[in-house]
Amino acid sequence: MPSPIEQAMRQICEEKGLSIESVLQTIEAALAAAYRKDFGEKNQNIEVEFNPVNAEIRVFDVKTVVEDVDLEELERRQEARRARAEQAAQAFTEARERGEQISAMVMEEDEEEELKFNPKTDMMISEASKVKADVGLGEIIRTELPQPGAFGRMAAMTAKQVITQKLREAEREIVFSEFKEKEGEVLNGVVQRREGRMVLVDLGRITGILRPEDQIANEHYVPGEKVKVFVRQVSLSTRGPEIILSRTAEELVKRIFELEIPEISDGSVQIKAIAREAGSRSKVAVSTTDENLDPIGACIGQRGTRIQTIIGALGGEKIDIIEWSEDPEKFIAHALAPAKAQHVELRPDQRLAVVQVDSDQLSLAIGKGGQNVRLAVRLTGWKINVNGQEVSEEIETDSLLEEVPQEEKKEEEAT
Repeated sequence: MPSPIEQAMRQICEEKGLSIESVLQTIEAALAAAYRKDFGEKNQNIEVEFNPVNAEIRVFDVKTVVEDVDLEELERRQEARRARAEQAAQAFTEARERGEQISAMVMEEDEEEELKFNPKTDMMISEASKVKADVGLGEIIRTELPQPGAFGRMAAMTAKQVITQKLREAEREIVFSEFKEKEGEVLNGVVQRREGRMVLVDLGRITGILRPEDQIANEHYVPGEKVKVFVRQVSLSTRGPEIILSRTAEELVKRIFELEIPEISDGSVQIKAIAREAGSRSKVAVSTTDENLDPIGACIGQRGTRIQTIIGALGGEKIDIIEWSEDPEKFIAHALAPAKAQHVELRPDQRLAVVQVDSDQLSLAIGKGGQNVRLAVRLTGWKINVNGQEVSEEIETDSLLEEVPQEEKKEEEAT
């Protein structure tokens, strides 16, 4: 039967999702801190081995074997280095008092070969040879120390603080590693609460952040509501892992298509390009090398079931499925759907496409506020001139409908 300590360790592992090795290392670090507090000496590098079966501990002073160093020469150089640092600090203070502009001050490098020796972690080879005859440079010498008696109250408090801190750090590392692998993926979350302009989303073991620029303007995030989010960035800050989520990224549309449409996930249908105005409309260009497969039909699904699921996951955002073509003329004509282009003329030197549409198709080609043609520009990478009205990705198109007859505007809005 496992000892009470083993049982407690395994319970911690289950609750925190940690490995038994990391918990054991944490306990050993805490015992080393407690030993150092009550029984240790200044130049001892304490390490502890703990046996959870019988709760026995062994304590060692661990040193690395290095070359012999003249301690008097080492102290002289350290004193000289401290003196130079004090002079530099004094010069800095005097310059500031005189109101002079203070620039970065660089201390002169010691031309002599630097002597390195840390009495806490290093042991000179002449001393190490007294412990072990055939010792070599870089070898580790472990000297066992006397077993401690009962730890004092302060040492016990130190051990408790070390255990708490180490377990928290280990848990953060595991959560960070887990979610770092999910960077660029879509996760299911639950809206937790709003803090100022930020929306916090519960992802299970951690809470992610939806920043204002990653929120869809016309969406209302209600606590308890399920939502699909794109993991934009995972970083490790002083407060732990930070998960930046997005509802506006074009990658969110792509990942949801891959999740909902088997033909895309297995590669028989490919997404070539996406243009999105989050919360309003997206255009997705798809293609296939299988002559027997309709890429648009595969994305829409029987009676529109697949595309309706995707639209629901995006909060009702409209989606146009466009057939991609290597021929820019065909691709641009397809990109202006639902409008039907009569003729497309390319001017490669200007990367401009001049498109002619019937007058009753003009409002559909341009779209409300110029949205349709603006998305077509982003999707194709070409500037588009529709019946004499030129659009590029950088140009605002809110005024494009000013010359369109009111009857055509009404027809476009009805569609």
